[in-house]
Amino acid sequence: MPRGFRAVRLEEKFALFQEQWRPKIIAQMNDYHFKLVKIQGDFIWHRHAETDEVFIVQEGCLRIDLRDRPPVWGNAGEMFVVPKGVEHKPYAEHEVKLMLVEPQGVRNTGEVVSERSAPADDWI
Repeated sequence: MPRGFRAVRLEEKFALFQEQWRPKIIAQMNDYHFKLVKIQGDFIWHRHAETDEVFIVQEGCLRIDLRDRPPVWGNAGEMFVVPKGVEHKPYAEHEVKLMLVEPQGVRNTGEVVSERSAPADDWI
């Protein structure tokens, strides 16, 4: 294996930040970013018109509210794909650690710009 290649240790990356709702990019595969984020409380309703969004729960219990559909629950070791165009709102009663997989440049709040909008290029 070429020098400098190594596995990404997720817990080490999660330890590098404390803020919530601010995804951090940890890897790129082709045009897709792998992002870590910590969340707690309620997010905003939003959608991604051009792409699906993958939520992989690393720690905790996540609820994803879906407009006009029953919510989806996910625990550590589970994942859910929100199809493109589906309005959704993540919620966590206690802090949840997530991995998100989405195309590079995708805003965490989709088409909505608010105080919850995070930079789309924040690497750790």
